[in-house]
Amino acid sequence: MNGTTYAVDTAKNVMQLHWVDVETGEIHRKRLSRAKFLEFFAQLQPVRVAMEACGGAHHWARALTAMGHAVELLPAGQIRAFVRGNKDDMADARAIWVAAGQGDIRRVPIKSTEQQAILSLHRTRSHWMTVRTATINSLRGLLYEFGVFLPQGRQAALRMLEQKRADIDARLPSIMMRLLTEQLRSLREIDHDIEVLDEEITSVQHSVEAAQTLREVPGIGVLGATALAAVLGNASAWRNGRDFAASLGLCPRHTGIGGKVKMGGISRRGDPYLRTLLIAGARAVVARKNCSSWVQALLSRRPTNVAVVALANKLARTAWALIAHNRRYDMQWHPIAPACQPDVEPATAT
Repeated sequence: MNGTTYAVDTAKNVMQLHWVDVETGEIHRKRLSRAKFLEFFAQLQPVRVAMEACGGAHHWARALTAMGHAVELLPAGQIRAFVRGNKDDMADARAIWVAAGQGDIRRVPIKSTEQQAILSLHRTRSHWMTVRTATINSLRGLLYEFGVFLPQGRQAALRMLEQKRADIDARLPSIMMRLLTEQLRSLREIDHDIEVLDEEITSVQHSVEAAQTLREVPGIGVLGATALAAVLGNASAWRNGRDFAASLGLCPRHTGIGGKVKMGGISRRGDPYLRTLLIAGARAVVARKNCSSWVQALLSRRPTNVAVVALANKLARTAWALIAHNRRYDMQWHPIAPACQPDVEPATAT
């Protein structure tokens, strides 16, 4: 493989390249259109390509990998520190090239089309749930202007509109009555779309072996199992479960100066959607009366929210271990401590 590293700043229509010739040290910059991007790399011997893990990066990474190139995706948040001077496409490409030389920056695993398809189901479901919440809140604010007060909660608000629709229509002008009817129709359509997506995600869980394995873990439901399976892949992108949990922001952030380190709340780095699923699952486990002795001992000395996040961290580490080592979940499993060697000097032969 050629030792040259090509850094690519991707965009919708224009790709900016930056590389340094390993023999002459000459700096090269090149701007390519999207149509000619793959043609350029098809003419090269296998090289190392570094890109920012942003929109479309996984697609380009799969295409370049099929050509024999070694592709590395770098976290977007860790590249900004290497931008020098004004920010433009050339400066971004140079920053990616410099960041690619830093061995302590964790590479983002390249996702397959199947992984991205499963995650697309989750993103679409999350989108419609956000739209549904925003629609109800908007409707609550509009009706408030006419003296109609909806209770908190989606189901309670819709139930009131259904039971007292005649009384509410009597207090509204005709324009607002038609608007209310259309908004309720939109909410019914959104509910139907969410139900269809839920059924699709459930079918994915039954067809993906990794999701079936993760579903056995208490605190990991259908959404968490399928999302974790899609994100983890074969789990080789993380050295251990602690790294995976930290990449989701489920570890404490810290600040230190003068040798003094202060620990704070969780860092909240990484995917907020997956972190939310793990925390929600952990909260459901903590709320049970027959939760494990580990959780009960933790609740006896720490606040509930701290225990919930600690259990979410444990769920992430458990998920990594099951996928990385191809194991099934065993509730009775306990780690075996290595045997302690006696602190005795070996006898010398006489």
